[in-house]
Amino acid sequence: MQAQKKDSIQIIEEPLYKPFIERYILDELKNLRNDQAELKKLTVEKIANSELNSADRAIRYTTDTTTNIFYIITIAASILVIIGWRSLTDIKRKVESLTEQKIEQVTAEYEKRLTELENDLILKSKELINTQEKLTITNQIQSLWRRASIEEKSDEKIHIYDQILEVAPNNVEAMTHKADSLLDIGEIRWANSLANQAIDIDSRYYLAYWQRACSNAMLGNTTDAIKDIDRAVKLTELTKEDLLNEDMFTSLHKHSKFNQLLKKLQG
Repeated sequence: MQAQKKDSIQIIEEPLYKPFIERYILDELKNLRNDQAELKKLTVEKIANSELNSADRAIRYTTDTTTNIFYIITIAASILVIIGWRSLTDIKRKVESLTEQKIEQVTAEYEKRLTELENDLILKSKELINTQEKLTITNQIQSLWRRASIEEKSDEKIHIYDQILEVAPNNVEAMTHKADSLLDIGEIRWANSLANQAIDIDSRYYLAYWQRACSNAMLGNTTDAIKDIDRAVKLTELTKEDLLNEDMFTSLHKHSKFNQLLKKLQG
């Protein structure tokens, strides 16, 4: 538990500052959300304008192509009439057939491109929305961590950690901090269970082993506690003083394996 306290943000001692800090955090979060909404609006407008320009170019292409076809057909028909190749009725039917085929071809190509553009716009919109949602969650979690850092009561800290776990159920850091607060109020078995969950999610998070070692020591599971301490030491840089200053390890001081572990550490 001392190792965690070394990494935590220093708690403001004057309670008078807390409402102003929370007000500042909430204002910053509100401004950030407004900026995100404006960015989303501008992005969607740019994408929509791009799609409209593409559609206009496709329509102009279709019109120009159809006009050119009529010019070519007119010239060809004139030549055919002069040389007497076919009657005017045959030429008319041929012109209609060629025109329909070309229009169908151009229309099909245009519809294909339009469908691709529409699908691309939908995909980009979904990605933008997902990114915004992730950013909103991240900002919310950061705001809660700031509240937890200035909160003095363990019960209130637990409530804040629960809010973090509601939006991020697998947040290992929140689990271990909650376990630490549970140890402070004497909920040893609950803290032990929470530390186990954190280790199942991330087996290389040293603080989860430290919290489980604290709870195991308090429950009298000496062997398990020393094993967890050893794992925590291998995963991060801990000193002999860290272990000796942890109140929940007091019962382990008389055990030889604990003392052997101390000898491996620097002061």
